[in-house]
Amino acid sequence: MRQSRAMSFLEAIANVVIGYIVAVCTQILIFPVFGLHTTLSQNLKLGTAFTVVSILRSFALRRLFETFRVRNPR
Repeated sequence: MRQSRAMSFLEAIANVVIGYIVAVCTQILIFPVFGLHTTLSQNLKLGTAFTVVSILRSFALRRLFETFRVRNPR
């Protein structure tokens, strides 16, 4: 059974939201260990930047693997 487009979209949104929350919480906990002291606002902005990069990376890899799939069908 295949996943519907709506459920795929919902999964992608959930992945991004949860990833963002995990990234910001990780920054808040880990940065002070390395002597980096940032405000909540800075952590939120940095989390946003990392999230955008992650989405672009994920999209590029997905398209790359789709190219491989099309060139080498089973």
